[in-house]
Amino acid sequence: MARSSTALHEQLLAAALRLFVQHGFRGTSLADIAAEVGCSKASLLYHFRNKEAILGELLLPVGKEVVALDARLAVLDGDAAVRAGITGLVDLTVRFRQEIKVLFDNMADATALREADIEGLEGVGQRLVDALAGGSSAPLDQVAARMALGGMFLTGASELQLDERSLREAMTISALRTLGRTPG
Repeated sequence: MARSSTALHEQLLAAALRLFVQHGFRGTSLADIAAEVGCSKASLLYHFRNKEAILGELLLPVGKEVVALDARLAVLDGDAAVRAGITGLVDLTVRFRQEIKVLFDNMADATALREADIEGLEGVGQRLVDALAGGSSAPLDQVAARMALGGMFLTGASELQLDERSLREAMTISALRTLGRTPG
């Protein structure tokens, strides 16, 4: 039975993600991805114009979630922003661990983010830092917020062998401690 175009598209994305995590973006060819799902390279190129377009599409849901979190945090400040920011970022990081690992492993391939063309992403990093700093511009709060944010994504991209619940709990407690907040 022939696969639908949509099914093949999704299978190509899933195979690409697995291969990018295992071998890196540069270490994976279009032919590798096509072979993984049992289709021709020409079929793959029908769905994606190049490897960067695949990576861009894989990162699109992550970017959209970051933009949505940014919008939710925009109406909060102080402790409410800090706690909502930590909860939202931990959730995002755990749900998209593989995509974040691929992103961290391939930061030099920044064209993928341009391929994703995520509206509202401009300036989101600083706004997330500001939310984690509770709206404070004090250098100590800004540094702690950057450390919490960077540490969160670095942890998500790591090879830690923790179940989701344990990982969420450890990341939440650790990020709150980094920000000088008590968990709970």
